[in-house]
Amino acid sequence: MDAVRALLGPKHVLISGIMQYSMLWGIIIGFTITAAISAATMKRSTCFHEKGPSAKCGVSGISYMLAFGALEILLSQFPNLEKVTFLSVIATLTSLAYALIALCLSITKFSIQHEAKGTIMVAMAGEGLATSTKIWRVFQALGNIAFSYTYSMLLLEIQDTLKSPPAENKAMKRVTLYAIGGTALFYTSLGCMGYAAFGADAPGNYLTGFYKPLWLVDIANLAVIIHLTVGYQVFAQTIFAINEKWLATRWQAPGSFFNKIYTVRFQCIQNYSFQLTPSRILLRTGFVVLTTLVAMLFPFFNAILGLLGSISFWPLTVYFPLNMYMVQAKIKRGNSKWIMFQVLSLLCLVVSLVSAVGSVADILEHLKHAQLFHIDL
Repeated sequence: MDAVRALLGPKHVLISGIMQYSMLWGIIIGFTITAAISAATMKRSTCFHEKGPSAKCGVSGISYMLAFGALEILLSQFPNLEKVTFLSVIATLTSLAYALIALCLSITKFSIQHEAKGTIMVAMAGEGLATSTKIWRVFQALGNIAFSYTYSMLLLEIQDTLKSPPAENKAMKRVTLYAIGGTALFYTSLGCMGYAAFGADAPGNYLTGFYKPLWLVDIANLAVIIHLTVGYQVFAQTIFAINEKWLATRWQAPGSFFNKIYTVRFQCIQNYSFQLTPSRILLRTGFVVLTTLVAMLFPFFNAILGLLGSISFWPLTVYFPLNMYMVQAKIKRGNSKWIMFQVLSLLCLVVSLVSAVGSVADILEHLKHAQLFHIDL
């Protein structure tokens, strides 16, 4: 938002802020859904292992979602979690672990089948599905891909932590090339191998499609839960900060109930202590409760991610960065580079629109058969 204010002016700040914080909240909702699905998958895998693959092992994810929300309420009361580097390290390692396991399991399943179940011909994918449904799912898939671009708004935050020399922009270009190139190659391989292994029946979360070996699948799902538990706070702390700052300006009176500071001391942990305020307790608890309720209302993994990706992709990844660059580089309206950027922006806007339509269509289809506050695997 500060970069937008500096380069595009204050009139763009409100829009960028609404989009950015809405996206952060949407990611957290997705975290809540995914963590519950992973926990329920571990329970179901154990059931299949004990009773056999033909057993009825329906598992409800609501209880796991409530447990995840309760844990996040507790963690949310600890200040400055977004500044704890160790949390980011844990999130990175666990993310790599479950993605690598999913890739290996997909390759193994594909090699056993000796044939690819997936096809690039949309009209031939998924027997018994209407052509319109297939098209909506393709559009939704574009939203799922666009969701991966949510990292873009973190690049400025990362660059802000770099020290010079070398120049921050030069170091950032090199890091971005290597990191995004490697990540794209890895996850594209995972997506392609998963589709080859499952075809049109590929689950939104590949790990829910595997039950053997039990120990390896459980490790992957546990890594997902750990990753999302710590990642939730990294994103949520930003939302907490701006809302608590706003509350502080509204209730500035000395001794105000909302701003009164209470210190909690733990003598058994080297005199460790941390401070609490009623505003923090009420605001953060209310936020986590609201997030959990929304996640329980719309527990549609792929459709939610697709909608979030489609809504945020064009404004946060394309429109604002391109316009900021054109202002900074003093690119004049009408020259070849300006035209090229406008065409690129228009194409990305079309991707956002069609992926949003596909995701909404899928959500409406799920709502026809879904029960509120009820998640079954």
